[in-house]
Amino acid sequence: MTQTTATPIHRATAREWAGLGVLTLAVVLLAIDGTVLALAVPSLTADLDPTATQVLWIGDVYSFALAGLLVTMGNVADRIGRKRLLLIGSIAFGLASAAAAFATTPELLIAARALLGIAGATLMPSTLSLVRAVFRDARQRTTAIAVWSAGATGGAAAGPLVGGALLEHFWWGSVFLINIPVIVVIVVAGAILLPESRGGARTPIDLLSAVLSVLSIVPLVYAVKHLVGHGFDWTVPVAALIGIAAGWWFVRRQKGLATPLIDLQLFRIPAFSGAVVANSLSVFALSGLLFFFSQYLQLVRGFPPLLAGAAELPATLASIAVIAVIGLLARRVGPGRSIGLGLAVAAVGMAGLAFAEGLPTYWGIAIALAVVGLGVGVSMTLATDAVVAAAPRERAGAASAISETGYELGVALGIAVLGSLQTAFYRANLDVPASAGTAIRESLASASQVLDGSSPLLEHAREAFTGGMQLASVCAAVLLAVAAVVALRVIPNRQDGTREQDD
Repeated sequence: MTQTTATPIHRATAREWAGLGVLTLAVVLLAIDGTVLALAVPSLTADLDPTATQVLWIGDVYSFALAGLLVTMGNVADRIGRKRLLLIGSIAFGLASAAAAFATTPELLIAARALLGIAGATLMPSTLSLVRAVFRDARQRTTAIAVWSAGATGGAAAGPLVGGALLEHFWWGSVFLINIPVIVVIVVAGAILLPESRGGARTPIDLLSAVLSVLSIVPLVYAVKHLVGHGFDWTVPVAALIGIAAGWWFVRRQKGLATPLIDLQLFRIPAFSGAVVANSLSVFALSGLLFFFSQYLQLVRGFPPLLAGAAELPATLASIAVIAVIGLLARRVGPGRSIGLGLAVAAVGMAGLAFAEGLPTYWGIAIALAVVGLGVGVSMTLATDAVVAAAPRERAGAASAISETGYELGVALGIAVLGSLQTAFYRANLDVPASAGTAIRESLASASQVLDGSSPLLEHAREAFTGGMQLASVCAAVLLAVAAVVALRVIPNRQDGTREQDD
């Protein structure tokens, strides 16, 4: 009893807040790496000559690998130590970054991006579960997660700015090399500042469950990508059946394990299940659109890389500004309503973005991006807090991995589905003779390489691309609105305090 009453009043020290800085830097790096490549697509296309499908794989294989392995790595972190896995993963991430920077073919770059995703999967569960272990006071934890979430959303939005600054002066591989000095800081400062933390499970990880968790994700994503991008053929149903069968087997196996990779009982907690679903839908909508938004700014608006990155700053600044008000909002309005409100605001911003993309000036885009960043910042922070608070501390790594799997799967599927839809809309809007060549129909980036800048055909391709972006933006707005409804109906408006007392 004494221990139960003492734990909630634990207050974080200056050293622990400094450790939060290290954890946030790690998640910023991961988020930047998920979006930094978007600005490099035009120069990368000129250098490596990838097909449109390869461009999509270069963009989303990183998130596929992350999503496929997060559950396994979250359980590994609970067993061998979250700090230890964070440091090991950081070193591996640095080595994979060097491999990506010097890739000479699209296939090598895809492979290097997959290795980055595997290394990243060791980092993500460790960062959030360490936040859970260090910040035991509920209000301090909400603030800490707001900082962590700002790192995730701000890093994703800042990726194009970082990429733009580098691409103004260096070749596309520099967007990966910049990771290495950051990794050095994370490893050195993390070794000094972060405490070790592990869960209570000592049983070996079920390897079959780990394999099934990957097989239940990647084939389904492939099926969706191939169907939207290339049409229906025999590989679509085969891949879909493999994914569905593996997912069914995975869930069935978890029910019979003493220490499962995913504790299915967590999904009976409304705050947990609602937050995971709402977060996944919102990230799906946001990431799928933003992957092509940087190309829109460069190839349609004519912005140089650095200016294109700076043009996305309103979303970054708005998501960071959330830190100042998130605690008050959660207490006054409640988690469920706040998450739903944030997602609804993001939906309005996304619809505004669809309208602004057809306007001649930039300011409509800036306002819409700020609205989207504000809404997603609120929803992501409080949804993550709801997930973390609902899970017991000894399963923090596994619970964090579930949340982050939803996040990364949302990123991967968003790029795959909305990206493929955008490409399909572009091709449907493109009315060119067959003699114009396949490069124009392949993508706007390819068309820009083979056509003169003043060509009427290139202007037509830009209009087709803009039309595709607007339709994709509308789809994203609808998904955010659906996520808002899910949050309002499912997530309780008061935090369940039982877990806090259990701690």
